[in-house]
Amino acid sequence: MPTQKAVHGITVAHFLESHREKLRMDLVVGEAGLGRFIQEGTINRPALALTGFFKYFANKRIQVIGAAEMTYLKTLETRRQKAILQRMTQRNIPCLVLTRNYQPTPPMLEVAGEMNLPLIRTPMITKNWINLATLAIDNEFAPQGTEHATTLDIKGVGVMLRGDSGIGKSECALALIERGHSLVADDLTVIRLLDERELMASSRPLNRGYMECRGIGIINVAEMFGVKCVRREKRIDMVITLREWTPEVVEERTGLEENFYDILGMRVPHIELYVRPGRDIARLVEVAALTHALKLMGHDPARDFNDRLIAHMSAQGQEPAPTRIKPLARE
Repeated sequence: MPTQKAVHGITVAHFLESHREKLRMDLVVGEAGLGRFIQEGTINRPALALTGFFKYFANKRIQVIGAAEMTYLKTLETRRQKAILQRMTQRNIPCLVLTRNYQPTPPMLEVAGEMNLPLIRTPMITKNWINLATLAIDNEFAPQGTEHATTLDIKGVGVMLRGDSGIGKSECALALIERGHSLVADDLTVIRLLDERELMASSRPLNRGYMECRGIGIINVAEMFGVKCVRREKRIDMVITLREWTPEVVEERTGLEENFYDILGMRVPHIELYVRPGRDIARLVEVAALTHALKLMGHDPARDFNDRLIAHMSAQGQEPAPTRIKPLARE
């Protein structure tokens, strides 16, 4: 099972620095308040709050002032505007974002300065900024975990290789990279659950593009095989566990049974491959990935052959032997 951690909040400083360029954000005032926490992974437009209604005010979210909110604020007299902004800030809102390059009103500047509220401005229109910011902050708040595994992109299929230390994960990955596939992470894979439906794998920035090969040491994959052989992130489509072969091992022969591996509450297709002399594990991993791609396209070779075999036996007047042919497992 992967090591997991929950994200309970990020600072405004982290959000600003991490997404400044993409969201075209500049800090106007309130640098002393950059340590404020964003505690919910979504955006709020405080239309009702600006009228004085705070019963359902989403104060833990980033607050965005767009055209409608700014137009309304300008209709209020200075004292009323300042009072409303003070009441909002007293509820520990993380920051205030002005879209369309709006100039903050004098009461806004005064309240932000007095109460150390980060006031951020962007030239983007409100809808576009909210869409991009929602994706960015959802990514920040996504459940995360780490797995001692090597992850690759094999013909568009994200494959995570597991196995005991020294089993040959990195050597297998290196052979696959030589065949034109891409490395996502070596040895330690960082995993995020996006939208509660998609597992995204990546490497830690420090060792992105590097691999450890026993007996050789650290190698730079991008310099050796080209930058196309390194990917920043990839969706995890299947998990392959490498295990040491022993004489008593019973290996899957038909491919009719489906097994799954749990990652952050998601069930991912899982197969086991046994390592022994003479087996080309890299080739087997490649074939497993391509077979999975075929299944996603609606072509399951094991099930197709099973159907053909049953049809042939029926035509010969024989009863299918369920003890020898296992039915396809379904969720």
